[in-house]
Amino acid sequence: MAQRKNPKAQSKREAKNHPVESKNGKRTEGGGGGGDTGGGPKYSMFTWLVVLALLGVWSSVAVVYFDIVDYDSVIARAKEFHMNFSQVLQGKLTAYDADGDGDFDVEDAKVLLDEKKLRASGLRRSRLRTVETKEEKKKGLKAERQEQEAESSQHVTETGSEQAVGPESTSPDATGSVADFLTLNSFPEREALLLQDGADSGSQDVESEIQAAVSLPPVLDNSFVPEEETDSIDTTGVLLKDPTTQGSVAESERLTSSTLTDEAEKQPEPPATAEPQMETRPDTPETRPQEKLKEKMKKKKPKLFNKFDKSIKTEIDAAEKLRKKGKVEEALKAFEQLVQQYPHSPRARYGKAQAEDDLAEKLRSNDMLQRAITSYREAAELPDVTSDLLRAALKRRAERQQFLGRIRGSLATLEKLVQVFPDDISLKNDLGVAHLLIGDNKGAKKVYEEVLAAAPADGFAKVHYGFILKSENKIAESIPYLREGLESGEPGTDDGRFYFHLGDALQRVGDDSAYDWYELGHKRGHFASVWQRSLYNVDGLRAQPWWTAKETGYTDLVKMLERNWKTIRDEALAMMDQNTGVFMPEEENLRERGEWGQYTLWQQGKKVGNSCQGVPKTCSLMERYPEATGCKRGQIKFSVMQPGTHVWPHTGPTNCRLRMHLGLVIPKHGCRIRCTNQTREWEEGKVLIFDDSFEHEVWQEADSFRLIFIVDVWHPELTPYQRQTLSPI
Repeated sequence: MAQRKNPKAQSKREAKNHPVESKNGKRTEGGGGGGDTGGGPKYSMFTWLVVLALLGVWSSVAVVYFDIVDYDSVIARAKEFHMNFSQVLQGKLTAYDADGDGDFDVEDAKVLLDEKKLRASGLRRSRLRTVETKEEKKKGLKAERQEQEAESSQHVTETGSEQAVGPESTSPDATGSVADFLTLNSFPEREALLLQDGADSGSQDVESEIQAAVSLPPVLDNSFVPEEETDSIDTTGVLLKDPTTQGSVAESERLTSSTLTDEAEKQPEPPATAEPQMETRPDTPETRPQEKLKEKMKKKKPKLFNKFDKSIKTEIDAAEKLRKKGKVEEALKAFEQLVQQYPHSPRARYGKAQAEDDLAEKLRSNDMLQRAITSYREAAELPDVTSDLLRAALKRRAERQQFLGRIRGSLATLEKLVQVFPDDISLKNDLGVAHLLIGDNKGAKKVYEEVLAAAPADGFAKVHYGFILKSENKIAESIPYLREGLESGEPGTDDGRFYFHLGDALQRVGDDSAYDWYELGHKRGHFASVWQRSLYNVDGLRAQPWWTAKETGYTDLVKMLERNWKTIRDEALAMMDQNTGVFMPEEENLRERGEWGQYTLWQQGKKVGNSCQGVPKTCSLMERYPEATGCKRGQIKFSVMQPGTHVWPHTGPTNCRLRMHLGLVIPKHGCRIRCTNQTREWEEGKVLIFDDSFEHEVWQEADSFRLIFIVDVWHPELTPYQRQTLSPI
C-alpha cells in the first residue's frame, strides 16, 4: 500500500531546500516565515527595529559631524525667549510692588484684594513697566558692549589702592590707650576659622579642647589670619584686646564658671548687697526719636536692586541661591559671569564680593579676602548704586579690613560711610571703635561726644566714652557712663570688659557696690567667680588662689629657685647699683601711689632683647625649665617696690598660668600681698605661688625697698598641645 504524502510537510521541506527571493531582490537560503505559502518575509520585527535604531544613531552622528544644525543659535534663541518671558512676567508683577523692593511678595498681595479701579490701574502700570523693561534691556546690552574692554582694566588687584590705607603698626602705651583693652566683638565673622601658631608674628591661636596626652601635631600652616596685631601687651590683663576672634570656632578658651577647690570654697565671699538692676531706657523726648529711628530701621527692607538690576533679578537670584546653599565656587563663577555681562550692575558685583568673602572663609585665604574687600569697594563706587547697597558694601568692607588688621583702612572706609550717612548713629559708633583700635583716643572721644550730643541715651556710646575717661584716669567721671551704658542693655554693651572696668572704677573710689557688678558679670557668664575675673580662660582648669609647690608639680623649679636665690639676688642688685635704667616703671595704671619698677627677662615665651646679658647666671638657671621660659602667657622678671607704694586690687588676664614670687630682699615688716581674702608675706629665699587671675592687692609700707623675682609658669593641667597652640598674652 502506497504511503500517503502530507502536502503541508512537503511544502515546508521544499521551502527549506530552495532559495527564496526577498523584497530587495536578493535570494537567500530558506524562508523567513510563513504561513502556508512559504514565500513570506525572512526578517522578524525585532530585526527591523534594530536596523531603524542604527539608522537613527548614524543620522545623529552625521548631523553633529557635518554641523547640519546650529545648536548654539537654537540655545541662544531659547534663552532669549525665556528672558523676554521672564521680563514680561516680572513687569506685570511689579505693578503690584507695594513696598518698592522690585518683586511681588505677600505684602504686595494685598493690592490684589483692592477695588477694581486699582486693579485696572495696576494693569496699565504693568504694560508701561513692560515697555520700560524692554527699553532698559536694550540700553543695558548697548552699555555692555561699550564697557567690556573697560571692565578688564578697572579690575583692581590686591596690590592696588589698599596699600595706601593698609596696615600700620601701632603700639599704644599701656596707660593712655583704650586700644590696649578694647575690641568691639560685633562681627560674627568667619574669623572663627583661625588656626595659628602664634610663634613669631604674634598671631592668634585657637585654644584646644583636646585633653588626652598625645604626641604634638605639626604646627599648622595658616594662611587666613589677621596680618597685624593692633594691641600692645598687658602684663596684668586689665587693658587688653581679646587675642582670639569671635565666631563659632570650637575653642576651649572662653569665659566660664570655674569651680574653686575646697581651700578657696571655704573662704567667705564679699558681703552680698542688692544686685544692680538693668534698667530700661526712660521714655523721654530725648529717647523717642532714637527709638523711632531704630524701629523704622528694623522694619525697613533694604533695597539692593536698582532699576537695571531688577531687569536681571532672575539671574542674580539664581547665583545668590547657589551662594546661600554653600556652593561658593559655583556661586562665584556665576557672579563673575554676571559682572562680565553687566559690568555696571552694583548688585552683581556685590554678590561677587560676598561669594569671594565666603570662599575666603572656606579656603582660609587672605588673598581671596583681599579680593572681596576690593570688590566691595567697586560695588559701592558704581553709578546708580542704591543707598542700602552702598551702606552694606562699605560696612562689610570695613569689618573685613579690621579682621585683616588693616585698621587705618577700615577707619577710612567708616569715615566715608559717616560722610554719606551723617545721621546714622550706629556707623558713628563703629567709627569711634576704629579710632580706639589705632590708639587715637582723642578721635574716638570726639566721635562719642557727637553721638551723645545727638542721642544722649545711647548705651553703646556711653560705655565706650566711659572707657576713654577711665583710660585718662578720670575715674569718678567714668562711672556714670559705664553704669548707665550697662543698664541700657543695648547690643554691644553686655561685655565682660565693661563690667570689669566699672567694678574697678568703683573700687578705686571706695564704693563696695563694685562687687555687685562683679557678681552680675559672673551671673552673665563673663567671670568665673566674683574673685576670679580673668577674661581669657580655658575651661575646666583647677581654680584656687594659693598653691603649694607639690600641687603645681613644678617642685624641681621651686627647689632650684630657693637653692640659688642668693645668686639671683646678687645679679639683680648689681643691675640696680649700676643704675642702667633696666628697671622700667610700671605703666599699667595699677598703682594708687608709690614707685614700682620691673626688669623683664622673658615675655610671651621669648627672651626680651639682650636683657640676659646683665644677669647671665640667672638666665642660665632658668633656661632648663621650659614650663617657665616657654610660657607664652606669662613673664619672668625682677620687681622692685619702694616704701609707700600701694597697688590697687586687680586680676591677671588669664587662668592659664600660675605666678611664683621668690623673695630676694624683704624688709622685716610692712610688705604683704592679698589674694582673694587671704593675706601673706614674702620671705627671703622662699617661693610664694598664687593664681593671679584671682583678685590680688599689694602694700609696701616698710622703710626700705622690696625686691622679688617673678616667674610665671603654665597651669599644670594644660596639655602639651594647648601650651603649643594658645595665643600669647
